[in-house]
Amino acid sequence: MKKKLFSVFLILVFLISFITACNDTTNTNYKDNNIHILKSNNDEKNIKDYTKKDGDNNNLKTIKVEENKTYTSKDEVALYIYKFKKLPSNFITKSEAKKLGWDSSKGNLDEIAKGKSIGGDKFSNREKILPTKKDRKYIECDIDYNGGFRGSKRIVFSNDSLIYYTEDHYKTFTLLYGDENK
Repeated sequence: MKKKLFSVFLILVFLISFITACNDTTNTNYKDNNIHILKSNNDEKNIKDYTKKDGDNNNLKTIKVEENKTYTSKDEVALYIYKFKKLPSNFITKSEAKKLGWDSSKGNLDEIAKGKSIGGDKFSNREKILPTKKDRKYIECDIDYNGGFRGSKRIVFSNDSLIYYTEDHYKTFTLLYGDENK
């Protein structure tokens, strides 16, 4: 009887260890730079879609994106940039929007360019909050734009595959994809 209990105990310890080891997401906070990094130990080059916990429900939600489709949410736009190395087709630069009649002080982008969002302009990183590297350039795009004035949510991504999210207009950033140490 004791041998059976010991065997069951060992199996449970093994299973718990295995499940813990399979948890492949780590969260590292860099408070100095206001950057929160979410890293995955998966081989990111082979990622086809992204599965995440859906808010407070703790349900798993799979995000899938297709090339040349339109997206506005943080998860979809970030995955699209990661997979296709470009913005979805619904993004236009500020200068393209101005040529169509956009006036940022009027919040009229959706009136003059239905379904479009601002994205593709240079992010200067003047405050050096994001990591710098020779020849690294950053591009920004609006997130969750649904008409009217632009909000504070942005994705900022680099030409060497770093993808960040800010919901407070560049005060803090969360690294969604990439490795800052490469």
